[in-house]
Amino acid sequence: MHPSLQGKYDLVILGAGPAGEKAAAQAGYFGRRVAIVERAIEPGGAGVHTGTLPSKTLRESALYLSGYRNRELYGIAVKLEVGATLPVLMARLAEIARSESARIRENLKRHAVEYFTGHGRISGPNTVEVATADGKVQLYGEYLLVATGSRPFRPNGIAFDDPRIHDSDEILSLERLPSSLTILGAGVIGCEYACMFAALGCKVTLVEAREAILPFLDTEIVEPLTAAMSALGIRLERGRRWRSVAVTGDGVKTTLEDGTEVSSEQLLFAAGRVGRTEDLGLDAVGLRPDARGCLAVDAAYRTQVPSILAVGDVIGFPALASTSMEQGRVAVCRAFGFAYKQSVAEVLPYGIYTIPEVSCVGETEQTCRTKGIAYVVGRAPYRDNARAKIAGDMEGMTKLVADAKTRRVLGVHVIGERATELVHIGQTALHLSATVDLFIDMVFNFPTLAESYKYAAYACLGALRSG
Repeated sequence: MHPSLQGKYDLVILGAGPAGEKAAAQAGYFGRRVAIVERAIEPGGAGVHTGTLPSKTLRESALYLSGYRNRELYGIAVKLEVGATLPVLMARLAEIARSESARIRENLKRHAVEYFTGHGRISGPNTVEVATADGKVQLYGEYLLVATGSRPFRPNGIAFDDPRIHDSDEILSLERLPSSLTILGAGVIGCEYACMFAALGCKVTLVEAREAILPFLDTEIVEPLTAAMSALGIRLERGRRWRSVAVTGDGVKTTLEDGTEVSSEQLLFAAGRVGRTEDLGLDAVGLRPDARGCLAVDAAYRTQVPSILAVGDVIGFPALASTSMEQGRVAVCRAFGFAYKQSVAEVLPYGIYTIPEVSCVGETEQTCRTKGIAYVVGRAPYRDNARAKIAGDMEGMTKLVADAKTRRVLGVHVIGERATELVHIGQTALHLSATVDLFIDMVFNFPTLAESYKYAAYACLGALRSG
C-alpha cells in the first residue's frame, strides 16, 4: 500500500513481537484483513532481538565454550580464550535473529497481513497514524491491538548513559567480557545472566532485596539452584537493598543499605520491566497506563475503550513470550466471535534458563499447605537416571506433587538438564487431570531423562502407602 493512501482493516496491531505476530496470524487465518505496525527494522520484538533468544544463545555459548557440561566426564578441561568478545561468543545470534525474523515475515505474508515499518500512534478509538520513512499513513481498524511489549525499568540514581552500566536489553551488546559484574535484582533475568557470565569466567555478585530468590519456585528446587550458583562462583547477597551506584575510576561501586560496598568492573540492573506504552497516543482515547506502564484489560483483553485490545508484556504479569502468544490468539477470537480459543490455559509452565535449568508447572508444596490441600511428593534424582549419568548431570531432579486423596498430579518441578523440555510431560498430565498412575503405565524410551517421571510416580505411591 502506498504510504499516502488510507487503509481500512478489521484489525490493526501495534507491535510485531510474539503477541502481535500470533494475533495477526490468527485473525488472518479466519479471513480478517489485518495490518501490523512495527517501529523496529525487523519483526520479533525483544524475544528475538534483545531478550529471549539472544540470552539463550549466550547460555548455550557459555555451556559449550566453558566445557560446563563435560566438566566431570572425560577429564577434559576447557579454558575460555583470554579476551574473548561477546560478538565472537554470540556469532550464531545474527543468523538466528535473521532466520526468525524471516520466519515471522513469511508467516504474516502467508496470512495476508500487511506490514508497516514505522512508529504507530493511536489517534482515535479506531485509527492509528504511522510515521514511516516515506511519510505518514492513516490506518483504520474495527479493532486496534496494542502489543508493544516492555522495556527494562531504569530507576533514578543510576547513570545508564555510562558504558559500564547496563540494563538487560543492553548487556549483550558488550564488546568484551568484563572481569567482574554486579547484578542488581535476582529475579529470573538476573539469575539467568548471573549464571551465564559466571560460567564464562566473570566474577559475579548478585544482589537481591528479598531473602529468597525466585520465591514462586518450590523451596526444594531453589536450594540446589542456589548451591549450583555458588559452585559457579556467584556471590549472592540476599535481603540487602542497594542504596547507591557510583562510577569510579576503574569500575562501578555499589553501596548496599547496610553500608557494604561491592566493586566491579561493570554493573547490570535487572530488577523489573515496564510496559512500552509511552508515545503511543493513549491520551487521545483516555487510556492511562499504571505506574509500570501497563494497561488494564478484562478477560477478553479489552481495555476501557471497547475497540482497543492489549496483550503481552504491555498488560503485565506473567509477561512471558509463551503466554503472550496465547493472549494474542484469544483476544482476536473473543473480539471477532470466532468459535475457537476462548481463554488462555490456567496451567502455565515457567522456564528459567539458569545453569542448571529449572522449570515448573502447577502447585508447589508451599501453595498446597497454604490452600490446605493434602498432598504427597515423589522425587526422582538424576543421579539414579542412566541418561543423566551419560550427560554428566548428577545434581538434577524431577519432583511430582500429587493429591493425597485422589493421586491426581498437582505440580511438577524439574531442575537439571532439559528441565524446560521435560516439564511439558507433566503439564499434559495436569491439563488432563491425570493421576500419577499415568506415568507408571507409560512406557518411556530408555535411557531418557523423561523416564524420571515413572520413578517419581512410584515414589508418590510409596508416600501414599506409608502415609
